[in-house]
Amino acid sequence: MKLFRRAAPSFGRTKRAFPPDLWSKCEGCGQLLYNKALDENLHVCPTCDFHFSLTAPQRLALLMDEGTFEEWDAGLSPTDPLNFRGPARYAEKLREAQQACGMRDACLTGTGLIGGQRVAIGVTDSRFLMGSMGSVVGEKLTRAIELATKSRWPVVIVSGSGGGARMHEGMLSLMQMAKTSGALMRLDEAGGLFISVLTHPTMAGVFASFASLGDLIIAEPKALIGFTGPRVIEQTIRQKLPEGFQRSEFLLEHGLLDLIVHRRELKTTLTRLLGYAGRHAAGTN
Repeated sequence: MKLFRRAAPSFGRTKRAFPPDLWSKCEGCGQLLYNKALDENLHVCPTCDFHFSLTAPQRLALLMDEGTFEEWDAGLSPTDPLNFRGPARYAEKLREAQQACGMRDACLTGTGLIGGQRVAIGVTDSRFLMGSMGSVVGEKLTRAIELATKSRWPVVIVSGSGGGARMHEGMLSLMQMAKTSGALMRLDEAGGLFISVLTHPTMAGVFASFASLGDLIIAEPKALIGFTGPRVIEQTIRQKLPEGFQRSEFLLEHGLLDLIVHRRELKTTLTRLLGYAGRHAAGTN
């Protein structure tokens, strides 16, 4: 039993809490990073160069010429066709994601200029149910590809999805893999160009469909790219995987990627590739 109680000295000051969201921990090196400095460095770790995920609006602001982006199909919203119930109802998860992200679903599509060149563009957002592909994501991307085919515009899709096809919609989600792939086949038959940009992470059904079908496939450094994560593969085959397995650098070495491009150079690189493709197409007409 304590006989005395002594209050800790306050020295005339009250303890202040840190503002929320002040720091981020780097997934690559574990370093604590001041968010303002991270924003100024395009969300790239200054210590190990790890590229943090960007939201779809941030990605569009980085790549598109200022003031040129026009969104398509902004009114499309997902439904709950299976009345899916798990630990949380799918309808509730959708509402939470929409409120948190300010987006109706995990994808933005539209048109605009990159380096003065007209493109159709789609960007997935990993904040919305891990960037998974449901019927709305597949429909928006398919419509964008089809309009680009008709208008003879190049297509750029920036993928950042750790969720693959969205199980909450069953076959309606799985069929989006075939639908987006078919639209890209028709773009290719019409002589169109598709540049696929893979960011951290690009996994599962997204990778197994449109994300891996680019005429040119570009990735950001150290991005995790594949169908199933390395931990699941190791547990399945009971073997240790090579160092850096499924990272951009490993996949470039083994021929899956055409280029690895730092975020600072991505718009410049896309501008150069689009310009080259446009000149080549003009020369073959």
